[in-house]
Amino acid sequence: MNEIIEIKKDKELNEIKETDTGRKFRYKVAVIGDGRVGKTSLIKKYTQGSFKKEYIKTLGAQFYTYDKKINRDKIRLMFWDIAGQDKFHFLRPNFFKNSKAAIIVYSLEESNFGRESFNHIMDWYNVLTKHCGEIPIVVFANKVDLVDETKLDNSSIQDMVNKNSFLGYYITSAKTGEGVTKAFNAIIETLNYKILISE
Repeated sequence: MNEIIEIKKDKELNEIKETDTGRKFRYKVAVIGDGRVGKTSLIKKYTQGSFKKEYIKTLGAQFYTYDKKINRDKIRLMFWDIAGQDKFHFLRPNFFKNSKAAIIVYSLEESNFGRESFNHIMDWYNVLTKHCGEIPIVVFANKVDLVDETKLDNSSIQDMVNKNSFLGYYITSAKTGEGVTKAFNAIIETLNYKILISE
């Protein structure tokens, strides 16, 4: 069910707990991009291993949790799937708040929609940094199953990644699963690295 969800208290979004068997970390990750680029499908593919072909619009935001163990530490990622439609723009400041990393998704579709979703990457980046400051960002180039991957020109997205110091970009398909695990793991590994160097 898609619904506008209640904002959790700040201290519940990002915290560290010490236990006898290791530490527990919890981080909020914002997943943003235009509507219909596949944000919800990507999250569900990674967290649940599922994919649904029909499109269901996200209303406001919804979130999914994913637990991963690294050595003795347990990391819980809370992926906040934020609606891309303009009519929900007034909700974004609250939904972005306290995000420790972000994923910007665009579509590789060879259409006006696909090109516009690429052109809007910097718009999403600017809104995100306005509310979150400089946080780790990964770009997902989604729906590769709908194009001929051998003919893709990645020079534009690579230039954008280099210019803005994004962590990188990943070619993904929520339908086939291509690149999904590697792309999401890039966020987890970065957050874990930040933990290690802060010690």
